Amino acid sequence: MTDRARPGFRPVTWPRLTDALADRVTATATHDGSPWPRVALDGAPAARPGERADALAEALRLRGRPVHRVSAHGFLRPASLRLEYGRRDPDAYHDLWLDDGALWREVFGPLGPAGTGRVLPDLWDPATDRATRSPYTTLPPGGVLLLDGPLLLGRGFPLDLTVHLRLTPAALARRTPEAERWTLPAFARYEDEVRPGETADVVVRTDDPRHPAWNG
Repeated sequence: MTDRARPGFRPVTWPRLTDALADRVTATATHDGSPWPRVALDGAPAARPGERADALAEALRLRGRPVHRVSAHGFLRPASLRLEYGRRDPDAYHDLWLDDGALWREVFGPLGPAGTGRVLPDLWDPATDRATRSPYTTLPPGGVLLLDGPLLLGRGFPLDLTVHLRLTPAALARRTPEAERWTLPAFARYEDEVRPGETADVVVRTDDPRHPAWNG
């Protein structure tokens, strides 16, 4: 079943969507008994997952829930590994750019059922190609991990709620800057192999950023 066939898509404003997602996160139970719900906002950069995650984080804090914000951009591999096959290799972008191991070590492991809650917000700055040296923070039990970025699903991360910001291929191509269009084959592969429009818990159609629709 494609996301187009999923029932119940309806128009919504971004503020109402953010509030509805915050309510859903608040009611989400972890699948493995961890005291920290782990939530991902998955989407291509053109869908602005970081912006949507920041708004959701603020809504959760207003509800009294501590939030640990993590962007996939802060957990990319060093350039020597990320760009091993060149600066514009879509398969490397899909497979190699995100440092899954670092996310497990510094975020998901500490927020597992037997974790300490001691986590990092980021690890590597791709602009300077150096470690960020950000300090560790401790997320109290009941606090929420809120991760955003592209190509997050299908990696085996222990996520309790997944939100996919959906763009059709035409909208993605239209809204992706020329300098970044080399990534489009990676997103086409993601659609074919992971099918995020089917596997995510919540899908938000964002072809027109002024008029989103969702299936929540």
